[in-house]
Amino acid sequence: MSVVAQSSINQTVAYVCPPCNSECDDITHDTPGVCKHCNMPLVKKGTSKTIAFYLQDGVEVLDFSGPMEVFSYAGYRVFTVSATKEPIKSQGILTVVPDYSIDDAPKADILAFFGGNSQAASQNKEVIAWVKKQEDIEYHFSVCTGAFVLAEAGILDGKVATTFHNALSDLETNYPKVDVRRNVRYVDNGEVITTAGISAGIDGALHLVAKLQGINTAKRTAFYMEYDNWNMGNGLLLSESNPYADQRHVAFFKDFEGVYQYKNDTTFNLKYDKNQGNLLVEIDHLFYPIYHETDDVFSDVNSEYVGFIRNPSGDITGYQLEKNGKIFKKLD
Repeated sequence: MSVVAQSSINQTVAYVCPPCNSECDDITHDTPGVCKHCNMPLVKKGTSKTIAFYLQDGVEVLDFSGPMEVFSYAGYRVFTVSATKEPIKSQGILTVVPDYSIDDAPKADILAFFGGNSQAASQNKEVIAWVKKQEDIEYHFSVCTGAFVLAEAGILDGKVATTFHNALSDLETNYPKVDVRRNVRYVDNGEVITTAGISAGIDGALHLVAKLQGINTAKRTAFYMEYDNWNMGNGLLLSESNPYADQRHVAFFKDFEGVYQYKNDTTFNLKYDKNQGNLLVEIDHLFYPIYHETDDVFSDVNSEYVGFIRNPSGDITGYQLEKNGKIFKKLD
């Protein structure tokens, strides 16, 4: 007689789609899945944060656009702010019209700063005064030379930090109270995260998502972005919150490997991906990850249920895509 794991993904919470400025922003769902209106995977309601992206004229495009993609897909509300509402040029190419100025910007949970002509922000007394007066900020986040803004505001005093490789010495010289580290992708001090240059901001943003919403949400975001170069936990972690600490060992996942039945009389091969620490479904030479939740319960890229079944001897014999639903057998 087959038995189904009693633990499952928590279905009691409400789910919403990441904000997309459409009518579906106001729709609440009872279960995880994909929004039928905007086709975005749903996220747990209440886990979304509001993030202020401070942008200055000359800001590096990927510095802010990479993390913006991460945070937006993960369901956070991102707005841009600058010294004024005048349009700015990112790398002299992309025109950006800030949503707010420092005079009318609303409260944010997270403040983020980016490189590319960062002196326009770090040496602007009004901007630094605005940074200092922000209250109840949960996290400060910087990419590249955006760290100089945090340093000028005193937020990095007594903390470990990193920045763009060509600016490490300048950060060390100009701000002796900061413990500057080289050859690290990002540094997590707990409530302050600084990253190295440009593409490293994506790694730091994924790490922050993992801290706030769990490793599986960060993995789904990286998969959606096709960011195959993400090496989980490749930064300097100095806080007690380590989202990578409780991942299962290889031996646990090996039990699930094999060939399984699938819909429409097809089959798929399931194997362990050591690089990402999760299972991969192979269908028609394409690979789709499924993520461990608890016990023998997993979820797919759309946060939908995948529950495996064991026989009395403890061997995996199949799986279900719905609790108490059809059983698809393990064939090999």
